[in-house]
Amino acid sequence: MAEKIDDLTIRYEEDGVVIVDELDKVVLSRAAWSTIVFRYRQWNKGKEEYSDDRYSIRRYRKVKGQYMQQSKFNISSAAQAEKLIEALQGWIDKPQE
Repeated sequence: MAEKIDDLTIRYEEDGVVIVDELDKVVLSRAAWSTIVFRYRQWNKGKEEYSDDRYSIRRYRKVKGQYMQQSKFNISSAAQAEKLIEALQGWIDKPQE
């Protein structure tokens, strides 16, 4: 784990192959509980190629000076991400009653 929020990554390598290739990240909140959204691609061993872009929202909690992952939600495709954006935008734009 990491001591600083900016050092957190989802990049994962196994036997010299990058299995999870982190492409970008945005820190949504910085505190003892922090939230980061990652853009990544996953290695498909059978096809010997990377997936299309995927996204992951992860929550971290700082315990004894180290950030530890507490939860995650993976968004498996751009289409799913667009539906999530559309739902959130609809709620934001809708006047409260």
